[in-house]
Amino acid sequence: MRPTSSQFRDHFSPAARDYARYRPGYPDALFSWIASEAPSRAVAWDAATGTGQAALGLAAHFDRVVATDASEAQLASAQRHARVYYVRAKSEACAIASSVAGAVCVAQALHWFDMPSFFAECARVAMPGAIVAVWTYGTLEIGPDIDGALTRFYEDVVGPYWPPERRIVEREYADIELPFAQVATPSFAMVRAMTLDDLAGYIGTWSATLRYRKATGTDPVPAFIASIAGAWGTGARETRWPIGVRAGRVA
Repeated sequence: MRPTSSQFRDHFSPAARDYARYRPGYPDALFSWIASEAPSRAVAWDAATGTGQAALGLAAHFDRVVATDASEAQLASAQRHARVYYVRAKSEACAIASSVAGAVCVAQALHWFDMPSFFAECARVAMPGAIVAVWTYGTLEIGPDIDGALTRFYEDVVGPYWPPERRIVEREYADIELPFAQVATPSFAMVRAMTLDDLAGYIGTWSATLRYRKATGTDPVPAFIASIAGAWGTGARETRWPIGVRAGRVA
């Protein structure tokens, strides 16, 4: 499965600052594993970096991270780092030199790409033996007292506003064929302590929530948060996102 249009569709710029603030961070174990599989740690390419969450993780293990994104607003909200070089560019045409990257990564974005064009760009930018790692995560897990209500909000309230590409995420990229030699991947998960306000901010960054607001002129988040406030209690709760990783090696 893949999007049929190569036109850049910017679902997240209106919430770029909130995206940077509320989206969870990826575990260092993921980046450590990517680095261990890379033939060189000199350069990594983070495609569709958004506000740089994955780029910052890669920077702990690579000398130079080229982080590209087509959205100027997302890049403007990205956290700066001495080893991360942010460049405005589409993932299908990144203008990075050929055969330089020991790792190519895409965090929670591959489903938006023109995949054949992107994979061709991967093959051009990656050095022989480079690791290509793409990953996604679905709905967060909090606890049985919250998860049912969150599923209903996800499916019934904002569900009609999810772009079709969301189905690829729900399948954890199982339907995507990487044109590289398959690499077995460990299991990873993101874990974060979140307050109820954090949860409100996070679901407010969902593309479906943004489209709901635009289509209806109303915000569905406050009513949902009010409905679970009693079950939530006070303070922060541990939240968890299982990560689905697919990886391949460039010939």
